[in-house]
Order: sequence, then C-alpha cells, then structure tokens
Amino acid sequence: MCNLYSLVTPQATIRERMEVERDGTGNLPPLPGIFPDQMAPVVRLQDGARELAMMRWGFPSPASAGPQHPVTNVRNVKSSYWRPWLKTGHRCLVPVSSFSEYADTKPRKTPIWFALSDERPLFAFAGIWRPWKGVRGPKREDPVEEEHLLYSFLTTEPNGVVGPVHPKAMPVLLTKPEEWRTWLEAPVEEALRLQRPLPDDEMKVVATGPRRDGPDARET
Repeated sequence: MCNLYSLVTPQATIRERMEVERDGTGNLPPLPGIFPDQMAPVVRLQDGARELAMMRWGFPSPASAGPQHPVTNVRNVKSSYWRPWLKTGHRCLVPVSSFSEYADTKPRKTPIWFALSDERPLFAFAGIWRPWKGVRGPKREDPVEEEHLLYSFLTTEPNGVVGPVHPKAMPVLLTKPEEWRTWLEAPVEEALRLQRPLPDDEMKVVATGPRRDGPDARET
C-alpha cells in the first residue's frame, strides 16, 4: 500500500503537461517526500476547467476503523463507501514523479522507489476527492477542526516490478494524456477500466533506502 510518494516536477511543467487552466496552489515547491495527512496538489475539474488545487492526503475512514486513520488507498471500488466519490465531479489526477513501497527488511523496512524512468517523468495516480469537516493534519502542525479537501487514489494488483517488494497492491498509474482525460471526464464504467497494473516495461526501480526522492536525496 503506497503511503509515500514524491513530486519534484516543476510547477510550470505540471500545468503544461496536464493542461491546467487555473492554479490555486501558489508557489509550489518540490515535494520529495509526501506522507499521509500532508498537503499536496491534485488536478480536478471545476466548472469544466482543469484546476490545480492543494488537498490533504487521506479520506476519512469508515466508522469501524476509527476517525483518526486516514484512508490513503482505494481498492474495492464496488463498496458503498467509495461509490459516491467515483462520479465524474469527484475524480482527480494526483501528479507524481515517483512512489515508494517498503521492503520488509530487518531491523527497519527499506523504502524502494519506483518511477517511469531514471529521469522521473510526470505521471498521475487515479485519484478521488471530497470535502470533509473535522480535525485533520499531522500532529506537528497542530491539527484543527475545519473544512478540508481530502484525496485518495485507486490501487490494483501489482505488476512484476512492484510485486516482489509489495505483493498485495500498487497504485493505479496513468501516464498518457488520453488516460488523464478519460479519468477526469468519462462515465464511471469507462474510467474504471483504467484500474489495472502498469506494464512491467513501462516502469522501474529508481532508488533504494531514502525516505525522500528528489535531486538532493539522489545526490547524498
């Protein structure tokens, strides 16, 4: 289950590649280590236009799991808990440069980073978003009760690259403009056909060990 990813693609490149028409993120710095409950950018449709907006990672959990455990990944899209947010107006693209799964090593688990290539070209997770009012945010940020915009993203069975590290699941990776358009705009049945593993030859392991993946992390 992916609980760490990186976005170090320049803001202007994100806007250009993802055809963003409105940008509400301000001056977006590189984000070499994005963890659950932190803020990160997503691309959503607002009034027919693509908007880059900051949201917090993790949906509220079902009541049975407790209110303080953000749900960062979605596998069972048939669940009544997720179905309302799979409609067109609540799908989003989560821009990504690389993502990490933890290898089960001792004494500590080891982050393994995956990307499309060593150059970390931009891709997207197939995301969903929703508004929610409550207390959220990392403890070090003194969480407060307010209206939040929250996002999560879909997972699927792992391919042959991710499977040896994390055999249960991998994020749904969208790499082409036509896939981005389908995910944002198509009827739900068509959009959910994208919930499949990326072919093995379209991605690779790019780093092992650090909890951040960006130019500075790769140089140290």
